[in-house]
Amino acid sequence: MRLVEFGTRQSFRRLRELAFVAIVLRMTGDVTELRIHRKMIDSLYVEAMVLADEARGYFDQGARVEREALDPLGRVTFSCESLKVTTRLMHVIAWLLTQRAVDSGELSPRDALDPTRRLGDAPVTDAAVIEQMPADARALITASIDLHRRVAHLDGAQSASLPADSPVQWMQARLAMAF
Repeated sequence: MRLVEFGTRQSFRRLRELAFVAIVLRMTGDVTELRIHRKMIDSLYVEAMVLADEARGYFDQGARVEREALDPLGRVTFSCESLKVTTRLMHVIAWLLTQRAVDSGELSPRDALDPTRRLGDAPVTDAAVIEQMPADARALITASIDLHRRVAHLDGAQSASLPADSPVQWMQARLAMAF
């Protein structure tokens, strides 16, 4: 895996196009979609981890001066938004790890549809609250909302396009992926 390509959030615009391609291919049942799906999951995982690291660095250390400049209610709101960003990202990362388990054969696609393994709901952030946040916080909040939204589309498409539960078809698809 080449992590060098994924240095900034701006490099992830192409991933949106890949996500659409993967959804279309998944709906057609083409074996090629499994390879694209794996690459897309890995790319989204890298994006989520980069964003999580940026959020941790910003909310733990970088935002102290900006946070202290806010009024008491603003500081509470700032802290709540940092928790919402973390929650969104942890839901996304957990879902992506589930997809990796499916791709590696540790989990069946049907098991991945269990409600406990589905993407968790994103906490809602009011647009007016986002506008009150410092610029760096706004960027992290909107990036986490966007990432969660994109993964939610994949999660929804996954349940709509799952083929009949056939162990033979599942093994054939896994064998096709290996070659």
